[in-house]
Amino acid sequence: MKYLLSLFAIVALFSCQSQKMQSKYSTIEYEAGACFGSCPIFKMTINPDRTAVLEAEHFNFSQGFSKGEFDKPREGTFKTTIKEEDYKKLTALLDGLNVKTLNEKYGTRNITDLPTSYLRIKFSDGTDKNVEDYGKRGTEKLTAAYKFFEDLKHNQKWEKVQ
Repeated sequence: MKYLLSLFAIVALFSCQSQKMQSKYSTIEYEAGACFGSCPIFKMTINPDRTAVLEAEHFNFSQGFSKGEFDKPREGTFKTTIKEEDYKKLTALLDGLNVKTLNEKYGTRNITDLPTSYLRIKFSDGTDKNVEDYGKRGTEKLTAAYKFFEDLKHNQKWEKVQ
């Protein structure tokens, strides 16, 4: 009976480990560009092991707008490990976007002061998708994804490395 229980425990452990799925995303990158105001300027890169790098330029952590902000040095480079729950939410958002079917470009440049966002996804199967969105209003689901990236700057524990 002991051997049977031991065998069952070992099988259960291995089956739990095999159920952990590999992420279909090998790299998730989001970049937010400048506008004629205080739009946050940054690039965030997230790996499937949840490690992330935030390259913050301007207006990411400051309150209010000051033209003098551009005279200051960039805010810095930060790293973290994205909380597992948040990584799952992010991948669910991306799954819901059906990223591979998105247009490569959204927005028209009729208005000259809107920010541009870039969503760059590398998939585990070797393919990739790049989406450029002038005005950050490509689709409702894209807008939700952009907000999620913006929120990650504030709800994770970022450590400054440069």
